[in-house]
Amino acid sequence: MQSSRKIAVAGATGRVGHHTVDALRERGHEVVEISRSNGVDVITGEGLADALTGVEGVVDAATGPSPEQDPATRFFTTAARNLQDAARRADVERIVVVSIIGADAFTGGYGAAKIAHERTMLAGPVPVRVVRAAQFHEFVPQMMEWGAQGDVTYVPKMRTQLVAAQAVGEILARLAADPDAFAAAPTEPPYLEVAGPREENLVEIATLVARQTGLDSRVEPGRNPNDPDADVYESGALLPGPGATLAGPTFRDWLKSEQAASATSGKAS
Repeated sequence: MQSSRKIAVAGATGRVGHHTVDALRERGHEVVEISRSNGVDVITGEGLADALTGVEGVVDAATGPSPEQDPATRFFTTAARNLQDAARRADVERIVVVSIIGADAFTGGYGAAKIAHERTMLAGPVPVRVVRAAQFHEFVPQMMEWGAQGDVTYVPKMRTQLVAAQAVGEILARLAADPDAFAAAPTEPPYLEVAGPREENLVEIATLVARQTGLDSRVEPGRNPNDPDADVYESGALLPGPGATLAGPTFRDWLKSEQAASATSGKAS
């Protein structure tokens, strides 16, 4: 049985961070939740030294307030430098970083910011593994909200292999808490890809969501003519490689479980 370890999670209250926290605690590990609500700030560095005292591993799942390239890059690189510096001082043994499959295919935008994040982390003194994940299931409703225009919802013609945030959180927890699993991760380059069990077409998936949630809007493929990386979505660059870890559930099964949970919660209230 794996011994209990002390692991810190940056972005502990976020979409994948809270699943990582849950997975670590379910395995009996002590978790330090790094978030501003807990008095720890990865940008100013406030509280980091105390938070990492006695910590063996760190998961960096923190995200900034903006998806735009410049502010996102500033956030990620500043946070990475602060985490690396504080981790070195605290004798942390390893850091696991969350990134995105296909980020290196983009010339700009959020994908470019994540590449800057990866490089800054990898340049630090504490050993790092980068977990590049496919788009989360939870990403679909968000994309639909962004693309809503009257009675039409526009989403990119994206080929993706959607994955549950919970499944990614469980893998992050395993890597951060298990030195053997961390050492066994790819080292040249130090990336591990995580994706769902099957390729999906975002337009079809969004149409399914609209139909099953009763959304009074039709879904259409959209394309931003000012986006220099628009072709990346359709090219398959966001799909995992042959050595990726595939984890369920499928999007359809996830959506069913979310709807069932929502119905149960509604009855309880």
